[in-house]
Amino acid sequence: MKIAVMGAGGIGGYYGGRLAAAGADVSFIARGAHLAAMRKNGLKIISPLGDVHIPTVTATDDPATIGPVDIVMFCVKLYDVDEACELIRPLIGPDTAVISFLNGIDSEDRMQEILGGNCVVGGTAQIPSNIIEPGVIEHKAPLAALEFGERDGSDSDRLRAFYKVCTDADIQTFLVENIETAIWLKFAILVPFATACCLTRLPGKILVEEPVVQEIAVGAMKEIIALAEAKGVQLPPDALESRMAMLSNFANAMPSMLVDLLAEKRIELEGLHGAVVRMAKELKVSVPVHQVAYAALKPYVNGPPAK
Repeated sequence: MKIAVMGAGGIGGYYGGRLAAAGADVSFIARGAHLAAMRKNGLKIISPLGDVHIPTVTATDDPATIGPVDIVMFCVKLYDVDEACELIRPLIGPDTAVISFLNGIDSEDRMQEILGGNCVVGGTAQIPSNIIEPGVIEHKAPLAALEFGERDGSDSDRLRAFYKVCTDADIQTFLVENIETAIWLKFAILVPFATACCLTRLPGKILVEEPVVQEIAVGAMKEIIALAEAKGVQLPPDALESRMAMLSNFANAMPSMLVDLLAEKRIELEGLHGAVVRMAKELKVSVPVHQVAYAALKPYVNGPPAK
C-alpha cells in the first residue's frame, strides 16, 4: 500500500511517522524549513507512547513526483484546503481514498466539491501534537487515535486495508460506520479546548486550575451539541459528559490554534468558530460563547493586527 501524507505537521507528521517507522511506504508532502530538515535529518517524534527517529524519509513539496497512491492522509490547515486539493490531484488514482483528518465540520463537503468522484473519505485524528522545531514532532499526551469511514456508511476494501496497516503500526484505529457523528464529537472537544486556551493565551492546564475557564469550555461544548441536534446529526446521549471527561487529557497540551496565535501566524478561526457562528445563524441556534470568541480572535485571523 502506497500512502501520501499531505501536510506533515502535528497530525500528519506523527501518524505518517508511525506508519513509516513500521515499514509502510509513506511519502510526505511538506514545505519550507520543515521539509528541508526532514530531507536532511529524517523525522523525529517525541511521545509518551515512545520516541522514534526515522532517519530517512521520502519528502517533497511536489506531489507530482510521487504519482498515484492508495491513501492520501489529508492533514492541512483549514484555510489551505482549496489549494491543497488542487495540489494532490497527481496522487489520485481510480480507487484512491483521500482521508480528511482536518479540524472542521464541513471540510469534506469542500473537498468533494473540488475533487469530485468517490475519493473523499471522512476521518478524525485525536492527538495533542505540534511541530516543535523543523523535523521534530512532539506528542504531549497518551491520547492518539484515528477514526475514518466512507461518507455513505458503506464497507470498503480500501479502508479495511488501511485499517490493517495502521493497526499493524500499533496506532489506535477505528473504522466507523457513521463518520459524521465521529467528526462532530471531535469538533465538540477540539473547539471548546481551543476557545478556552486562546482566550486566556494559556495551555490546557488552565482548564484544570481555573473552574471558571472550564465553564467557558463546557459552555462551548453545549453550543456545539445543540447545533448538531439542530442540524440532524445523531450524537450519543452522553456526548457532553464524555467530552467533559476528555478535558483532563489535555492538561499538558496546547491547541494548535494557540500555538499559531502565539507564533503570530494565521489561525483556523474561520473554519472553526466562524463555521459555528455561521451555521448557528442559519439554523437559529444561540451560540454566545462562540460569538464572543470569534469576535475576540477575529483581529488575529491573519496574524497580529496592524499597530
